[in-house]
Amino acid sequence: MTKDLRVNGQRLWDSIMDMARIGATANGGSHRLTLSDEDKIARDRFAAWSADAGLSLTIDEMGDMFARRAGANEERLPVGMGSHLDTQPYGGKFDGVFGVMAGLEVIRSLNDHDITTVAPLEVVNWTNEEGARFAPSMLASGVYGGVFALDWAQSRVAVDSGATLLDELKRIGYHGEQPIGEHEFSAFFECHIEQGPILDAEGIAVGVVNAAQGFRWYDITLEGFASHSGSTPMIGRRNALLGMAKVVQAVDAIAHDHAPLARGTVGGQVAVAPGSRNIIPGRVNFTVDMRHPSADTLAEMDAALRSVCREVAEGIGLDLSLEQISYTEPVAFDESCVAALKEACQRLGVSHTALTSGAGHDACYIAERCPTAMLFAPCKDGISHHESESAEPEDLEAVCNVLLHAALDIAGVAS
Repeated sequence: MTKDLRVNGQRLWDSIMDMARIGATANGGSHRLTLSDEDKIARDRFAAWSADAGLSLTIDEMGDMFARRAGANEERLPVGMGSHLDTQPYGGKFDGVFGVMAGLEVIRSLNDHDITTVAPLEVVNWTNEEGARFAPSMLASGVYGGVFALDWAQSRVAVDSGATLLDELKRIGYHGEQPIGEHEFSAFFECHIEQGPILDAEGIAVGVVNAAQGFRWYDITLEGFASHSGSTPMIGRRNALLGMAKVVQAVDAIAHDHAPLARGTVGGQVAVAPGSRNIIPGRVNFTVDMRHPSADTLAEMDAALRSVCREVAEGIGLDLSLEQISYTEPVAFDESCVAALKEACQRLGVSHTALTSGAGHDACYIAERCPTAMLFAPCKDGISHHESESAEPEDLEAVCNVLLHAALDIAGVAS
């Protein structure tokens, strides 16, 4: 009955473009940070579209939005689909948003054809996936997965103000009453752009994601002594920025030492004090991101980073503060969910390949609670977290069709 069922690709594209206009940037991207005014507008729009599709909406303590389509058997746990609506600062139009809109399009297409599933279906918008305004990333799904404590997560402070996440949830009207741990799924699927070059370069329509890299995030502070740049001799200087430069080189070297799968990055959150051109920097705060699909290798990289930071600090006479603020273990996604995605690809006749995600996603933490898997769509040149992020309508439609059929396989079709 459903083998010829397809989503409305034009409606999916139009929905993504409509969301992109919220926080649109001059260079064609989107700037919609977590719990900002722009995020509230996007949430309100998603809520309105969900209501138009006949869905009931529940909001939990972390502001996660669950839009539910009833099934013939309400005793069954729902099949979840979704991602996030927040973006990076001056980010792209597709990262995260595609996953939420793909889930909504599945619902709309089922409505078009008057098809009822046995199990309910839910479309989810997870709060603060990006971690750009409130660190760490995947904060709400991390609470859901039992990785972060609720109170700790709600107390995270926005980088652009002194407001906590809980403050901002209340300010924009998205602090829900449902305890975050009460929401259960029988399975969860997340669609996303690849954020890598493989699918685009090889002309493959769909990536079936069977695993995700683990990653560690660090906040590091090096403190020396600020003094006059002209009158202070080179010997004996306690230049904090020089220490950071050495750590930057070391992070790059550590990743190369564990090639080809390792990744090491000193991020864009760097603060140098006192910030005068003729004063030796006395303090620097910066972030480090390290990734690998092996937990053991990632632990080796962690040990190497800690060792080199101590050596650098001792060599220059700096005080060191190194805090790991987030650790996401490598994830192997559920074999039955991965099989459902592969079978849907084969049924639809679309080219596909197995992939390991190099980025973190909400699905990584959701996998702690229920069977989970992901789908990737090609993005041009693998570019993401940038205003030039680009995807083709037909590619997104193909992935959404796979999502539709996999969700139907898990949820069942009522006779």
